[in-house]
Amino acid sequence: MSQAKERITAFDFARALAIFGMVMVNYKLAMQAESGGPAWLQAIAGLFEGRASALFVVLAGIGVALMTSKARNSMTWELIPQIRNSLYKRAAFLFISGVLLLLIGWSADILHYYAVFMLVAAVLITVSDNIILVLFSIILIASQLFLVVFDYSKGWDSSFKEYMGFWTIEGFTRNLLFNGFHPIFPWLSFFLIGMWIGRKRWLNKENRSKLLVYSLSGTVVFESISFFLVKWTSPILSKEAATYLFGTKPMPPTMLYVFSGICSAVAIIAICLYVVDKFENSLLTQAMIHTGQLSLTHYIGHVVIGIGFLMTVGYLENGSLSFAMAYGTVYFIISIIFSSLWRKWMKRGPIELIMRKWC
Repeated sequence: MSQAKERITAFDFARALAIFGMVMVNYKLAMQAESGGPAWLQAIAGLFEGRASALFVVLAGIGVALMTSKARNSMTWELIPQIRNSLYKRAAFLFISGVLLLLIGWSADILHYYAVFMLVAAVLITVSDNIILVLFSIILIASQLFLVVFDYSKGWDSSFKEYMGFWTIEGFTRNLLFNGFHPIFPWLSFFLIGMWIGRKRWLNKENRSKLLVYSLSGTVVFESISFFLVKWTSPILSKEAATYLFGTKPMPPTMLYVFSGICSAVAIIAICLYVVDKFENSLLTQAMIHTGQLSLTHYIGHVVIGIGFLMTVGYLENGSLSFAMAYGTVYFIISIIFSSLWRKWMKRGPIELIMRKWC
């Protein structure tokens, strides 16, 4: 297997892991199983929070960088508009898909945010790597300032379950840009750093060990900085305010959360590169790769089918963390089996085929 193809299949493997993590987090959220259950299970569930989605968005940035590399490197002015037009259409498709999920009650949708990322990617096809880093820094700094200047809780009820006035222009814009589940400030940073990484040679075989060591070390460093900042500033600011400004949970998404999330995402990608390199012929590896190739189908499916089934049988808001984790695991296993069978006959997933025909 060539290094280029190996990298692409490793990204698919990583997407499958991202989908698994998102399924676990979203089912826990949908079933209102935020607490309860044994401590070890709560610890495992907590590992996925904000990490799976961050991995998903970083991979999206890398994917767009690879998709646009030919146009960017050749600077062919006939090809660039074609790529831009394709990204605009994908953005429209994802936005419509996300809004439809929102309309059926899935408030934690990521696709309508993803649509904005595609629009940004279309604009940035030909810009330099340095400009992407500058934009990354601006988004990140502005996001941290916004947490200080604006009221992050505005629109949310006291439990952060319901968003009041979401379908108003003001509410939708605020949620999209600032205090939704995956707001542009700072989630665009994950996408931009993914684009930047996708342009580099860091993911080549000779660089993987360094990439893994640096990314794991970065995760530990930023988590440690967060821990000590919260500890040292709590007596001055209060524990709640210190956690709000320096925590590494996805809500609110602080600068330290973004740095830690990027490092953990890159570490997982590096591990996936090793796994695919060593076990590319394994049935499980191939099944995971196929699952990642159907990631859009599985994202929509885990809401429409997985949560829809629980709503139908009246067992959605059961509050059991053990059930949520077990249900998510079983659903993902079924997704793996479906992906393997589907890919025997079709190159792309059901939703991917629809998007491909339109885009």
